[in-house]
Amino acid sequence: MFSPFLVYLTFLTLQAQCTQGSILQSQADLKSYYDFIIVGAGPGGSAVSNRLTEDPNVSVLILEAGGANNDSLTIDVPLLCTKLTPNTQWDWNYTTTPQPNLNNRVLPFPRGIGLGGTSAVNCLVYTRGSKQNINKWASLTNDSSWGWDRMLPYFKKSEKFNLPVDGHNITNQFNPSFHGFDGYIGVSVPGAGRAIDSRVIQTTQELPDEFPFTPDVNTGDQLGVGWVQALIDRGVRSSSASYFTPQVLARGNLDILLNTRVSRILPSSNNSFNVIEYLDSISGTLKNLTASKEVILSAGTIGTPSILLHSGIGNATTLTSLGITPRINLPSVGQNLTDHIGVSSTWLVNSTLTYDTVLRNATLSETLLRQWEDSKTGINVDTSENHLAFLRLPENSSVLRTFGDPAAGNETAHFEFLFQNGLSQITTSGNYLNIPSGNVSPKSSGSVTINSTNPFDAPLIDPGLLSAEVDIHILREAIRTAHRFVEAAAWSDYILQDLTNATTDAEIDEFIRNNAVSFFHPVSTSAMSPFGTTDWGVVDPDLRVKGVNGLRIVDASVAPSLPAAHTSAAVYAIAEHAADIIKSAYGFL
Repeated sequence: MFSPFLVYLTFLTLQAQCTQGSILQSQADLKSYYDFIIVGAGPGGSAVSNRLTEDPNVSVLILEAGGANNDSLTIDVPLLCTKLTPNTQWDWNYTTTPQPNLNNRVLPFPRGIGLGGTSAVNCLVYTRGSKQNINKWASLTNDSSWGWDRMLPYFKKSEKFNLPVDGHNITNQFNPSFHGFDGYIGVSVPGAGRAIDSRVIQTTQELPDEFPFTPDVNTGDQLGVGWVQALIDRGVRSSSASYFTPQVLARGNLDILLNTRVSRILPSSNNSFNVIEYLDSISGTLKNLTASKEVILSAGTIGTPSILLHSGIGNATTLTSLGITPRINLPSVGQNLTDHIGVSSTWLVNSTLTYDTVLRNATLSETLLRQWEDSKTGINVDTSENHLAFLRLPENSSVLRTFGDPAAGNETAHFEFLFQNGLSQITTSGNYLNIPSGNVSPKSSGSVTINSTNPFDAPLIDPGLLSAEVDIHILREAIRTAHRFVEAAAWSDYILQDLTNATTDAEIDEFIRNNAVSFFHPVSTSAMSPFGTTDWGVVDPDLRVKGVNGLRIVDASVAPSLPAAHTSAAVYAIAEHAADIIKSAYGFL
């Protein structure tokens, strides 16, 4: 079957034969000199490599553990996103430690591997969080450049907003003044209608006090019910591999080496950690590469702290107990892992116009996939939902009175809804409305640690879900709020049966503990803290690792707190900002 990304990567392979920089075919093709070596081709590494190589005198090598991610339509087709993880070739296939507050369940913890990183396997929702979320970064780092007003241009710089493929009028579906149109990452509103769209909008009209409509959740004022914006470019997933256009690869000063695992970052001299140790996939031996200026870790919230710890950068006492020689004592490495948690409420509905009908009909599924291949139209051009909501508990809520407000401020959501017209797995009968409810301002946190000296062993991932009591209270109220949403008159002839089967506090809490999962938005395991701060944090506001030279981090792990948002947008903005910081440091801004 035709894959646009396959054609694109074929072009890159051919181009590699006639330019000095591109996707390398083997480690034997490496040059002897690179200014910057970047670990990871996810949103952080892809964006910063693109921007640094705008200067033809700057050479960059990216080492990516996975492959080209060009071998399946599953990545390209937005609606197939739920098939990409867990337990697939595109996933690191991590799991958590047993979660005591979720009845000791071990959860999948998907992280993407290959070009695009997790942006190649996520479900594409593009949200930035509130102004208060981003301003909290400025407050935590004591650096105004990380606040909303200074970061908004970077959100816009990465973005290539494009019109939906069905050509419908998008008035009141986004606010163009808050979006970019000349970046690399496609963002769009839905390109195919769903049967529940009008009911969602009607509910905002019937119950505007509790469920106000907002034309754009990405203006910094996020509260309300609005249209989904997703990482889609004319009906096709737009991952961070979009930064690697043919024109970018033709620059000649950017190399990308795939299928290469990095084990450690080593010091060279003068406390400069600018040496990469990696596994040679041909010989099976460990080899070194030296960056003349810097190594940039962009291995993600899980991968980056794991590499640091194996490199001897972390809690010195813990590293010594494992038999790893501590080189830099930074106890915050791997700590403060923060993630969203959520659970779905499901109803049996009086309709056949849901995704359930498609999944049970192989002929219809194939017809719709062929439609996508032929014209990039139909339901496959969108992610799993056309609408979402960011909402708060009432200001007089007993939860807030008892526990305080864990959100970044009074204009920041406590929870999120995704309105899904059907389920994503095949059912034998029935049609369904599904509303995942996520706690997007959690107080709980956990850690990424290691228990082995083998750098290729999986790390221990403990997100600490529901470890702070307030979080289950917020999630319980979110579930109740979702039920009030479908009690509006707009749904009176639609809802047949509530399948949650939980009404009391105790019943809902047990439902949560048995069914809630990570929303896969982890951050903060290498968090920023102010210059000169040594008692917490891993990097300074310029993203240099504290106490060393030659080593910087650019990925979700540096975010000092978790926005009330899906996190791809934030990482693109971090990376765009990081590129300017690095350019300024070396005088080529």
